[in-house]
Amino acid sequence: MKRAKAFMEKSNLFLTENTVLRYLNFSALYIAQGIPEGITFFAIPAWMAMNGKTPMEIGSFVAVIGIPWSFKILIAPLMDRYTILSMGRKRPWVIFGQLGLILSFLSIAFVNDPLNNLKGLMLAGFFISFFGAFQDVATDGMAIDVVPQQEQARANGIMWGSKTIGTALSLIIGTSLINIIGFSTAVASLSIAVGLIMLVPIFFRERPGEKIMPWTNGEASPASKTSQLHSWSQILKSLLKVVKLPSSIIMGISIFIIGIAYGLIDTMLPIFTIQELGWTNTSYSEVLSISTIIGGSLGLFVGGALVDFFGKRRMLSVYLIFFIVMLTSFALLPMLWSNNILIYIFIVVYSAVATFLYIAIFAICMQLCWSTVAATQFTLFMALSNMGRAWGAGLVGPLKENMSWEQLFLWIAILPLVMLIFIQFINFMQHKKRIDGFIIAQENLIMQNVTLNK
Repeated sequence: MKRAKAFMEKSNLFLTENTVLRYLNFSALYIAQGIPEGITFFAIPAWMAMNGKTPMEIGSFVAVIGIPWSFKILIAPLMDRYTILSMGRKRPWVIFGQLGLILSFLSIAFVNDPLNNLKGLMLAGFFISFFGAFQDVATDGMAIDVVPQQEQARANGIMWGSKTIGTALSLIIGTSLINIIGFSTAVASLSIAVGLIMLVPIFFRERPGEKIMPWTNGEASPASKTSQLHSWSQILKSLLKVVKLPSSIIMGISIFIIGIAYGLIDTMLPIFTIQELGWTNTSYSEVLSISTIIGGSLGLFVGGALVDFFGKRRMLSVYLIFFIVMLTSFALLPMLWSNNILIYIFIVVYSAVATFLYIAIFAICMQLCWSTVAATQFTLFMALSNMGRAWGAGLVGPLKENMSWEQLFLWIAILPLVMLIFIQFINFMQHKKRIDGFIIAQENLIMQNVTLNK
């Protein structure tokens, strides 16, 4: 044990000290995030559509599993307030989230007749989403803590690309297993992959000198002690200061709007392709998985670099314009929908654009975060996105009952247009000046407290 510890210390296996290790660590953790998303948001709805469930039933399921992702903001302050600081600020929570994800995947085996037991299926899906969201909050908080600002765009490209690849793999593997060995066994077996990925946060620490486990040697780093808040009032006051800044408000509204678009499209696609175009759940899963892997790979190697080179807002604007043109063109060409090649191209392009959009959005959100409450603030942004996504999923049934497919795609195209207008009013320089003022005030308060204690 001593030799292993000495090797790790000499090998510089700490996230704050090793760029390559940061990328490997977050790639693995984001692949783990993609596993619950691929099975719950895509594979299960496709399986339901294949078995004749209505758009209302499928939309209701997706809306329910989206709830935990919408209310991540309730989890984040807990992580900012409490932790085993000697193991790192967020690493203990990442490990706990991974463990919960393993157990929640196993629990779905206890749902009897899931296809005709929608409530039981929703409950099991809810817990998978809950721990997926839990792990997501912890991982995002860790990324903001240990990734330098100059690396954030590229890191987001790698992380989001890894997540989409994890989503695609869980979708295609999960769908194949569902068709071969049955629904419950197939979903439960995904816990094996999550268990293997759990080894990553167990062995790689955030900062030098920290413990691997609570019972091993080590101590909290000075940087962690400085950043850690010790009261709920501090967290709430600090969060309120930064979220009421104009750029934070604009980004929050924008990300909620684009979340609605994603929720609508992701829930519509299996219904549209399987029930309208006559595909099978296997063919849908294969096409979406390949498309997602292509989009994820492009994001992994190109997405972050483009944002770094051309700028976050500029690239986000380009992606949004492309998104609007793509949706509008597709809506105006219904006579070509019988051509499977056109549908394949649409899904591939959508997957790529969605990935690139998320990379730019996440990079902007990270830049707008104040490190003191980074996990909570970033999670608030993500919660707004997921709230929009859940709302969009819930709208599929009612909208489809009153609109044609062409009208629905045109209606969705309005949403990225609204976001495009909103993001032009974000002022990064002014926002940074305000946060720098908060940091100076916080440091002065700490010095005053130290003086009084003496």
